Amino acid sequence: MSGARARWSFPQLLVTLGLLLIAVVFFFPMIWMVMNSFKTNQAIFRTPFALPESIDFDRWIKAWEVGHIGQYALNSAIVTGVSVAAILVIAASAAFAFSRYRFPGRSLALGLFALGLLLPLQSYFIAQSTMFRQVGILDTRWALIIPYIAMGLPLAVYLLKVYLDALPEELFEAAHIDGASDLRVFGSLAMPLLRPGLATVAIFSALACWNEFLLALLYIQDDRLKTIPTGLLAFSSRYVTDYSLLFSALSIITIPMVVIYVVFNRQIVEGITAGSVK
Repeated sequence: MSGARARWSFPQLLVTLGLLLIAVVFFFPMIWMVMNSFKTNQAIFRTPFALPESIDFDRWIKAWEVGHIGQYALNSAIVTGVSVAAILVIAASAAFAFSRYRFPGRSLALGLFALGLLLPLQSYFIAQSTMFRQVGILDTRWALIIPYIAMGLPLAVYLLKVYLDALPEELFEAAHIDGASDLRVFGSLAMPLLRPGLATVAIFSALACWNEFLLALLYIQDDRLKTIPTGLLAFSSRYVTDYSLLFSALSIITIPMVVIYVVFNRQIVEGITAGSVK
């Protein structure tokens, strides 16, 4: 037994060291950004990797006020909240139908969702822009909410369908035998069981919507409706970038998202792996 423990300890040590190295590599840019948010522009260029002389949050406050971060954060929260709520409701309903029923066109519909996973945004951007211009929703929040929902649905449907496929068929048969309607089975049985999967979809979708840049840049010109990714462009002009305020604004935005991911990390892992084992 001791020999087995000794034999396995070295590979485990290598794996642990490798994971720590990867974590340091990925976290170093964020740590460097937060450190430089407390420096002046001169100090950033003079000693970019040195520790700040003092921790002064005045720059963060200035970045919040000068960059209108509060307004941009509100816009991002509205767009993200509506998009994620719609994705959860539509994806859960679609996944339940695909998992529990056999109907004409089922394979075709699943294929269309799979196509949504494969097609890049650039492949249908021109057609989408034309349609939005014709219906008059450009430069409105709907110009972001609608494509965000469409882009988030394929992955959400497949994740939730796989999770539902792994659930015992007897659960749903027993509910039908007791006289429960399809709507009752979906609301009272499927939705509670889908909770880990819904949490995973919600976090992935929220991060994607919150950080999306291209559509927010092209569809929203009104400064009052801009989201955080495009709002950060206010710290850069054609010739000058205020890196101190830019790093401060990025720190304000990035740290809460990292904290949310860390807090809900267990739900994410459970949601991804729950449907993999019957």
